[in-house]
Amino acid sequence: MLTKKVIIKTIVRVLLHILFWSAVLIFFTYFFSAGKDSFNNTLLFSLFLMPVTIATTYVSIYKLIPDYLITKRYWLFGLYSLYTFIISGYLIMVSIFFSLIYIANFEYEDMNPITRNILLVTSGVYLVVVIVSAFKLLKLNLIQAENTKKLETKILETQLKLKEQELNYLKMQIHPHFLFNTLNTMYGFALKKADETPEMILKLSNLLDYLLYQVDKPFVLLTDEINHIKDYIELEKMRFNNTLDVTFITENILESTQIAPMLLLPFVENSFKHGHLKNGVLTINIDLKYTSDGLYFSIENSHSNLGDTNKGIGLENIQKRLDLLYKNNYKLNIEDSENHFKVQLKLNTI
Repeated sequence: MLTKKVIIKTIVRVLLHILFWSAVLIFFTYFFSAGKDSFNNTLLFSLFLMPVTIATTYVSIYKLIPDYLITKRYWLFGLYSLYTFIISGYLIMVSIFFSLIYIANFEYEDMNPITRNILLVTSGVYLVVVIVSAFKLLKLNLIQAENTKKLETKILETQLKLKEQELNYLKMQIHPHFLFNTLNTMYGFALKKADETPEMILKLSNLLDYLLYQVDKPFVLLTDEINHIKDYIELEKMRFNNTLDVTFITENILESTQIAPMLLLPFVENSFKHGHLKNGVLTINIDLKYTSDGLYFSIENSHSNLGDTNKGIGLENIQKRLDLLYKNNYKLNIEDSENHFKVQLKLNTI
């Protein structure tokens, strides 16, 4: 089937070439006739010119342009174009000489006035060469532009796939970290056989549902993220008992606001894990508000500068996710002082 298609395509291409050169022959015949009555003589002269016209044209469109001009080998293009011009000019002179012999019988005055004009005859031949070459150059440029567009599309698709893989990798890092802390807390409650264990299991179940089924979405409702932050805080309250003082204030949160899943929760988790008790209490203040400028998130926890500079993998991964998802549409500021650790995030939401 493929061979048959190639044969048909080749036949059609040959027929189109024959049709085109037939049209050029007719053009030459009428152009060089110049009011002369002898149509046959002018047709014969045009036939003499056709081989050199066809050869020059094909050398230009199949060799000079694709091999040297398109590949930007301009010096070779100029050199071989000069060779082509010299050879074709010589062949045009030969054609005029044969016209003098066979058509005018060596009588210069009997020659068609136009065929005696070397400059005009040469211009007619090169007019066809230039026009065909211009169309060939345009076609090659269009093909190159299309190939470039396809290549750019493939590169973009590859970048998107790499971006997706990197995001998935970052999420996979966040999940075990989060689960380890939460399950460790529940294990402590189970050992104590605390009455709060069923409630803790229920909240953990909600968090796991969010973790397993919602986190793979590109964006989720901000209200969902808030609810799971609240569940996480309640779980930590059970673990810390009376040694925890946490406030979570939300302001002007729209139901339609969306963010990337698990974007804020790791900040909260980081505060609990790396915060330090001051006067026997771990203090955490969380503020979240939405304005016309975007989403503002702030979290601050009590901290003791004891040389522990490790803040966990959470913050590093979240900043990478911010770079991938929001690029220049966010501002993240981290303050690490002797008495407190504070994170401020301004986010342009969708």
